[in-house]
Amino acid sequence: METFEHYLDKYAELAIRVGLNVQKDQTVVIMTPIACADFVRKLTKKAYEAGAKDVVIDWDDDEVKALRLKHAPESTLREYPLWRANGMEEMARDGAAFLQIYAPNSDLLKDVDPERVAISSKTTAAAREGFLKYLRSNQVNWLMVSFPTAEWSAKVFPNLNEAERVDKLWEQIFKLTRVDKEDPVEAWNQHVALLTDKQNLLNNKKYKQLHFKAPGTDLYIELAPKHQWVAAGSESERGIFFIPNIPTEEVFTMPSKTGTNGTVRSTLPLSYQGSLIEGFTLKFDNGQVVEATAEVGQEVLNKMLDMDEGARYLGEVALVPYDSPISQSGLIYYNTLFDENASCHIALGNSYPFTIEGGTTMNPEELARNGYNKSLIHVDFMIGSADMAIDGLFEDGTREPLFREGNWV
Repeated sequence: METFEHYLDKYAELAIRVGLNVQKDQTVVIMTPIACADFVRKLTKKAYEAGAKDVVIDWDDDEVKALRLKHAPESTLREYPLWRANGMEEMARDGAAFLQIYAPNSDLLKDVDPERVAISSKTTAAAREGFLKYLRSNQVNWLMVSFPTAEWSAKVFPNLNEAERVDKLWEQIFKLTRVDKEDPVEAWNQHVALLTDKQNLLNNKKYKQLHFKAPGTDLYIELAPKHQWVAAGSESERGIFFIPNIPTEEVFTMPSKTGTNGTVRSTLPLSYQGSLIEGFTLKFDNGQVVEATAEVGQEVLNKMLDMDEGARYLGEVALVPYDSPISQSGLIYYNTLFDENASCHIALGNSYPFTIEGGTTMNPEELARNGYNKSLIHVDFMIGSADMAIDGLFEDGTREPLFREGNWV
């Protein structure tokens, strides 16, 4: 127990001091399920110790959310409290830092009508669009971390009893976030430096396209003309360096909206809005998904793709080696924050403006001319495997190998 508390304290310190990088007199907003209350208190204490002037907690409860989706009149699913959306946007405008604790329950809504889930999801996304713009453009410092709930740990370790599986998942989190290192901050400094080397290498290459080839996948992704690769850390509008995802193993950039062609097959399950989508294949034509089939979760996949016009186009492409620590753990986490860092992945939906040169200062028309995709969603799904080969193609059509057998060449 003493060792656990020691690591938990280091995890909270890492989140506040390194990931979020809270500044003196900054407001910190923590968005969290109520199951994480004890951890939230620890984070709150760390935030005040780092100089925060206030810590605002935005509580949520998965069971209450599920009850509403099952039983509330459909008309109320088309409503979202504007005071809540406006309050978040106001705090972002005033320079607050945002920390989200992501503890998914991928079976939460499996018995709920996907149409009702889709209505609620679209309503929420539309209401929060102004707030999310601050995060997606890195105007504020923000962070996502995970916390092992009973429901999540049961999915990862179904053969263990509740206490054992929660402990086991904590053990994995401490390891994969480098909290088990003697000096986690220095370990993260070294890790960020290695990812930055890959970022710089790719930015110097200036590829026009990437070609992904693996069983079930033969996909060409044209990169945005002014694309820039990003890794690990980012800088907010106010000059605060932060690491938005802990863990992170990826380098990523912006595809050109209409430049994706071919077929891609998922390699890990996707937990989306309380439901699982598994074994799915997408066919792209001039950037758009024109066919989509799933072994599990077909209706949920269809609803996701029909969220809006941009939901059928890509907003991100990310490279992650198969020998990353998360992949080598041999586990499926049913949590995109972890699974996306075990595998090369792409994202349907909204692009990140900071992944093209000058993107954060462009107006909507300029962004669109530079390949940007606008959508209410941004959903990462995993396509990498030990069989993945990736080539980079230059403007003149010549190509060179980037990945073979799932790893950097």
